[in-house]
Amino acid sequence: MPAESDISANANIRTSTVWTIVLGFAADPLMRWSWPDASQYLRSMPRFVNASGGPAFEHGTAYVTEGIRAAALWLPPGVQQDESALDEIMALSLNPAITEDMALLRQEMAEHHPSEPHWYLPLIAADPNWVGQGLGTLLMKYALQRCDEQGITAYLESSNPDHIPFYQSHGFEVIGKIQHGSSPPLTPMLRAAK
Repeated sequence: MPAESDISANANIRTSTVWTIVLGFAADPLMRWSWPDASQYLRSMPRFVNASGGPAFEHGTAYVTEGIRAAALWLPPGVQQDESALDEIMALSLNPAITEDMALLRQEMAEHHPSEPHWYLPLIAADPNWVGQGLGTLLMKYALQRCDEQGITAYLESSNPDHIPFYQSHGFEVIGKIQHGSSPPLTPMLRAAK
């Protein structure tokens, strides 16, 4: 497994980091429900990544492994996603048949966020060529150490049921299920500080 010293947070590598996440989510059930056409996915997903996790770059909480083979965008307590940019992306790119379901998903996601200060992980992914190399574990341990040191809860939504065991192995617990219409399920998960 790579060493923790292989992790960096650097806004100068934002574009490469965003594309690593785009590659990592290319087969994600929720993302491909949102944008089933490959060209639409490739046009919309980079903007989505920036709106969802972009504040991590400004706060020094965008973590990448060596070679930007994997990335995690963590939002510190009190830092929010760019909801107006997300609204615009959804309005311009979604199939009108799923617009209402997406709005309900986003509303319920907001309702599941803890009311107390928490670290939020909107996005973590590895380049598919590097999956299974321990990079996600490295990124997760690095960030969760900070959560534990600060005594602050961590929160995420898993958009892929196959990834739930990974999060559980890092102490996250399922706290619900979010699904509307034809959408794949989203699984909100919470981890208390250790």
